[in-house]
Amino acid sequence: MAKITTLINLQVFKEFLKSGSVGGFILIGCLIVSLIIANSPIGPAFANILALELGYETDGLHLKYPLLLWINDGLMAIFFLLVGLEIKRELVEGELSSFRKAALPVFAAIGGMFVPAGIYALLNQGGEAASGWGIPMATDIAFAIAILSILGNRVPLSLKVFLTALAIVDDLGAILVIAIFYSTELHFTYLLYALGIFVMLIGFNLLGVKKLIFYLVPGVFIWYFIHHSGIHATIAGVLTALTLPTTKGPEESPLEKLEHALTKPVNFIIMPIFALANTNIAFEAGMVDSLGSRMGLGIILGLFVGKPFGILLASYLSVKLRISELPEDVRWKQVIGLGLVAGVGFTMSIFIALLSFIDPALQTGAKFSILIASLLSGIGGYFFLNMLSQKKPKPV
Repeated sequence: MAKITTLINLQVFKEFLKSGSVGGFILIGCLIVSLIIANSPIGPAFANILALELGYETDGLHLKYPLLLWINDGLMAIFFLLVGLEIKRELVEGELSSFRKAALPVFAAIGGMFVPAGIYALLNQGGEAASGWGIPMATDIAFAIAILSILGNRVPLSLKVFLTALAIVDDLGAILVIAIFYSTELHFTYLLYALGIFVMLIGFNLLGVKKLIFYLVPGVFIWYFIHHSGIHATIAGVLTALTLPTTKGPEESPLEKLEHALTKPVNFIIMPIFALANTNIAFEAGMVDSLGSRMGLGIILGLFVGKPFGILLASYLSVKLRISELPEDVRWKQVIGLGLVAGVGFTMSIFIALLSFIDPALQTGAKFSILIASLLSGIGGYFFLNMLSQKKPKPV
């Protein structure tokens, strides 16, 4: 039974890697298309489309928002639902299911979040962009997996598993940062409504309710109430995901069923739409200067330098203290390369930048800096790992 379960988990992971890598290539294409649109004659028309208000509004119900907000708060809630499903599955039966398994990616993720945030905070202390310290903490799992997938068998599967687990913990950290530090004025009545539904879903789980509709429909109401509470609405996706039932056995659980159903739509539709809507950066005179600003340097140094240094330092300390162990076929130099790849912050970094700044100029400068930092990290990580693959390890 244990062998069957392991084989199923491995198959799930391989499917996740495959869809994630293809989704990463689509993201790259949408990024390029979005930049072309923004710097073409149809750029203003595209911006007007994103500003178009859609929805329904009455005295007691407010659901009319610009299309861009529906993308960032609505569609991205589905993305976070998938992230929450991945987190719970890994906690129950995957790379985070035991302390020994979880220790290395957890410590690596913590180091990869705190060091970049610290670099940014030091550079921007007391400045107008000080609130953006969370921007360089993030790793874009789709892009990161895409880079390792291009390398193929030139990197060991265990390194891909390590990166995936690290990115999932990183996502969890980003979710907590958004919920705690990037929320507006709180309305506790709406929070209580959302909490009540969340408790009800936990009750469904404990009672053995397995039909997804009994979790997803209330999840929509959780989204509505959290959206009006002042906490960012995407957190509703994670809360709903954590209530879904799953098991360690070979039978496909409701959580795994929903995860399989969402993986391709999220990677092939939702994330590309987010990229199209949020990377339409119109290049302007002086934009390059923003890279040398305290904000730009904080983002670039945080992602390109802070990420690999933090991941390597935290991993090394956890291994030396015998809290965790490095996979047998992974070398320390490969951990440096993995850290560089983890510096591709794109999606989540842009998302946090939009929450950090109200000033459109700061948002644009942050997006451009994230774009440059992610390019440096992705290209640097690819060539570094590719170079290591061509060197035969010295016999011990």
